Amino acid sequence: MKKYNLLMLAALLFVGASCKDYLEEDTTGLLYGANVLSTQDGLESALTGAYKGLAWQWSMGFIHPSANAATIGSDDVTTHPASNKADWREFDQFNVSTTNQRSGAVYNGCYKAIQGANNVINNYQKTSGTKATIDIIVGEAYFIRAFSYYWLTRFYGNIPLILAGEYSADLLTVSKTTPDKVYELIVADLKVAEVNLPDTKRDPGRPNRGSAKAFLADVYLTMAGWPLKQTDKYDLAAAKAKEVIDNKDKYGFQLLSTFAAVFDNDPNSTGTAEAVFQLNGFTGGSATGNSTYGLTTMPGEEGGWDDMYAELNFFNAFPAGPRKDATFRTEFGLSSTKIPWQQSLTKHPYYKKWYIKGDISTYQASLPSVMMRYAHVLTVYAEAKARGTGGPDQAAYDAVNQVRLRGWATGTKALSTSDGLSATQFADAVVQERAWEFACERTRWFDLIRLEKVEEANKNKSADDLQPIRAITKANYWFPLPYSDTSLNPNLNN
Repeated sequence: MKKYNLLMLAALLFVGASCKDYLEEDTTGLLYGANVLSTQDGLESALTGAYKGLAWQWSMGFIHPSANAATIGSDDVTTHPASNKADWREFDQFNVSTTNQRSGAVYNGCYKAIQGANNVINNYQKTSGTKATIDIIVGEAYFIRAFSYYWLTRFYGNIPLILAGEYSADLLTVSKTTPDKVYELIVADLKVAEVNLPDTKRDPGRPNRGSAKAFLADVYLTMAGWPLKQTDKYDLAAAKAKEVIDNKDKYGFQLLSTFAAVFDNDPNSTGTAEAVFQLNGFTGGSATGNSTYGLTTMPGEEGGWDDMYAELNFFNAFPAGPRKDATFRTEFGLSSTKIPWQQSLTKHPYYKKWYIKGDISTYQASLPSVMMRYAHVLTVYAEAKARGTGGPDQAAYDAVNQVRLRGWATGTKALSTSDGLSATQFADAVVQERAWEFACERTRWFDLIRLEKVEEANKNKSADDLQPIRAITKANYWFPLPYSDTSLNPNLNN
């Protein structure tokens, strides 16, 4: 199928130099073609190039706050009403332009990752080396491609579907593919990854079999909602999430004993066992430091950039307990004298989740962007089981209660089958629990979209938060494709 990305294949096929900081070997020339990909080392290098697209400071991927910015149309995060936050405000006010650099960074990074993954997928059968290792490389490539398309279609809806890893003139006439077809590829890719990947991660920044199963569960849950509304996928989501829960020890996943431990944010750590999949940041490399941490989420009183902070109604409604204490920063100042958030310049609480340990005031850290936590898998199972055949079982209650009881105040009552909740009421309670648990973690926006609740969530904002500048419709659920592509190919405007 000749469907290619318009710019990214042309601009980023030459990934040898861009990947150099990630590779121990001196790889020269192009990382595609029989001359390189016929060897196991060359195949591994192409895979490394794919990861680079997902973790390129500021310009591409997810180790900077662009993905956070693109999800603040939800009700948990807002931004500064003035300053230099125009790109951020476009999302919160539902007025996203084709030149928005924040959504463009995710778009470009995902397509670069797809190009690298396609190189592996299209050439591995001609690669000589250790079969077991090659299988793992291929599994990671399929996972990366699925992961990238999952983000792209949720953000943009109809998108170019690229299956080639090399430049072609056809990319100037590419057409868009509808979400149902994109999701078919995502599911197929994750099923291959599920088979090929090992139970143990090769590195904290790589997926394993449990990662593939967890994302497949999340994909099924999304497919059951808007826009596909394939409600039969609820049962598949529950079943796949249960496989992860039942085998969490084998995959190395666990729910940490305290919520604060999840966000200790020690740059000397490689992450926690709660991470199902993460993208590593490293300040010792070139464009590899993770800039989602530090200044972007700190207030001006602490030298911060005021990029993102809590919406007031969300903060006020947030249940008291250790999770709220570990989620928000409510006093500010670099000296021993602190001011409460009500007296700050923006008059908003900030998110403690993205502070670097020791409250270090800098723009980057050697910390990972965690793209899915084990707590998310628990809530996926609970919600999918409730919305699927037969409604919630005791395992669904147990799953959400693990998350709930860790976060709420001591003495909080567990949800129980004796509460008399209907299946819908229980599912809604799980979604709300997920909102508290994953506040400012790029999760809430996607829940609101698939459940068609974006309008409702933005209906009664505090007067002190940014307001939508026009009535929200389904057209606002997806962003326009970047002008850098549509200006060269009119077919992408259709």
